[in-house]
Amino acid sequence: MVDALDELVWHWVADKESIAEGRVRSVSAGTKSLALVHFSGCFAAMDNHCPHQGGPLGEGSIETGVDGKCWLRCPWHGWDFDPLTGSPPGGHEDTGQQTYPVRVSDDGIYVGLLAEPERATTVTDIMVETMLNWGVKTVFGIVGHSNLGLADAMRVQEQRGNLSYFAVRHEAAAAFACSGYAKLTGSPAACLAIAGPGATNLLTGLWDAKVDRAPVLALTGQVQVQVMGPGAFQDIDLHAAFAPVAQFSQPVLRDSDHAELMSLACKNAIVNRDVAHLIFPDNVQTIEAGETAAASGPAGRLGHPKITPPAEDVDAALAEILMAKRPIIVAGYGARESADEILSLAEELQAPILTTFKAKGIIPDSHPNAAGVLGRSGTPIASWFMNECDLILALGSSFSDHTGIEPSKPIVQVDFDRMQLGKSHPVTVPVWGDVGATIEIIRNRLGGAAHVIDQVPEIAARWSIWREEKKRRLTEDQGKGINSATIFAELSSLVPDDAILAVDVGNNTYSFGRYFECARQSVLMSGYLGSIGFAFSAAMGAWAATQDDELHYGRKVVSISGDGGFGQYLAEFTTAVQFGMNITHILLNNGELGKISKEQRGGEFPVWQTTLSNPSFAAYAKLCGGFGRKVTNPVDLGTAISAALEYDGPALVEIITDAELI
Repeated sequence: MVDALDELVWHWVADKESIAEGRVRSVSAGTKSLALVHFSGCFAAMDNHCPHQGGPLGEGSIETGVDGKCWLRCPWHGWDFDPLTGSPPGGHEDTGQQTYPVRVSDDGIYVGLLAEPERATTVTDIMVETMLNWGVKTVFGIVGHSNLGLADAMRVQEQRGNLSYFAVRHEAAAAFACSGYAKLTGSPAACLAIAGPGATNLLTGLWDAKVDRAPVLALTGQVQVQVMGPGAFQDIDLHAAFAPVAQFSQPVLRDSDHAELMSLACKNAIVNRDVAHLIFPDNVQTIEAGETAAASGPAGRLGHPKITPPAEDVDAALAEILMAKRPIIVAGYGARESADEILSLAEELQAPILTTFKAKGIIPDSHPNAAGVLGRSGTPIASWFMNECDLILALGSSFSDHTGIEPSKPIVQVDFDRMQLGKSHPVTVPVWGDVGATIEIIRNRLGGAAHVIDQVPEIAARWSIWREEKKRRLTEDQGKGINSATIFAELSSLVPDDAILAVDVGNNTYSFGRYFECARQSVLMSGYLGSIGFAFSAAMGAWAATQDDELHYGRKVVSISGDGGFGQYLAEFTTAVQFGMNITHILLNNGELGKISKEQRGGEFPVWQTTLSNPSFAAYAKLCGGFGRKVTNPVDLGTAISAALEYDGPALVEIITDAELI
């Protein structure tokens, strides 16, 4: 019993009427968790954590034992304590509970505690500070039982203004948000989860980041060290579970070099553009750091990322370019930081620029050399120039079967990742180098010596043909909903030129690639994984980036999905409301998994189990505290979208669409 009453700080913990005779409940005094007991007309307070495994005594009950005496029983494993003194049966004081003085006043019950000492620095404090030093300042996640110590270290940094934390409703959404953040900025955010199901829920979003080369830091709680392995509650082998998805995955133990572990995790994520993972056992997170422990950072540990190619590879590339009459450029996601250099090369070669779907937006569709997206989600303009070319300059682009780069053509491929060069099939000239740096070398060596056909007038002619076709499609109406050409014509007109667009998977995605004409917008999508439900969660990550990244500050965030995609993570709309995220979501509602219905018909299967039973998504958005509007008539589209874009907060426009008119 703490008995130096004159040194105590008295904390109000409960009303007298809030705890009945013979009952116990959990209360908080400062940061201390207590079990408050009302028994035999008296009130008592004791440490809330059972000495066995930390069970919450305040959730227990006062029961009569076989000895006829009443005992406070722990709800986890049945350990007993005297309800007023905290003593266990048999009087073994070392297994009893610390009790604290109680005062009952007219306005409630008070518990006296000694003034709290200054918070000791823990190993997770050191690791979170190291994470911040590496520039990882945004975290999405769920705080829970097995990550409380790590979460508290984040709380301290958030209160100091050094870290932004966003509590989501599902861990997969946290991972998708981190993926969206990284795809926009090229830098990692972190996702936080508990052991067991919280950790495994991260995996889908982490796979999205991994296959699209987006750096992400995953931080998972774990059960206490002493119960790891035998199969305790929520105990799974996280190292094995994350091995396929994480480039780097390590447990954090008592004697680890804690700052170095976090530095290695951050470096692996940044340098390898991959997923890095750290596992935090519950009882390691609050270990006090040693007096000499200090955070680390990236100083002296990162070189410049620009790689210049060997001279002989440049010579070989130049030889191919000088022989070509109708070269084309295919710009991929890996070239997104080199738009200016690509435009300069295209203008010199008077050549069209085709982009992969993931790279949509890096070249404005209004530019004279722009030929739109190549592939299944692309334009007939890009397909025409692919067929007519005699040389392909593939810059930062992979050779996905969805893209449709013709492998029989002469190909000069430039990529910063050697594994991507000739990955699917041999290319004529593989060049290992940074795309921008390599283009500059090639242009300097060309010196105007290329003898090519001016294809720019052809590009304009092909755009004219395609735009006339799009105009004809605006009038299509089967009475089942609004056609996609009309929707994306309105969006092309109304979405700000510098907006960030997060696009989902499905018919909406194909229509976006085909009909939306980009200005300077940044486009985020689930490229190689193709995960439905990506868009809105990724938009949350993009919005977070607009708050802490000067390059993107103030940019409007718009996400686009079908009803199937939004339905998977629709609870995250409440997350956006909670944090005031200024996101406009365009929801194309056709009442089914339209792309799958189309594939069933195309594969000569009957359409089966693709119908969706939907709520009013617009009404749902309003119930969550955001903007919601439903559109069934194309004449109302512009007004609804404009109002949503102007709304300062989460806004949703639900558009009833025709699944066949895509």
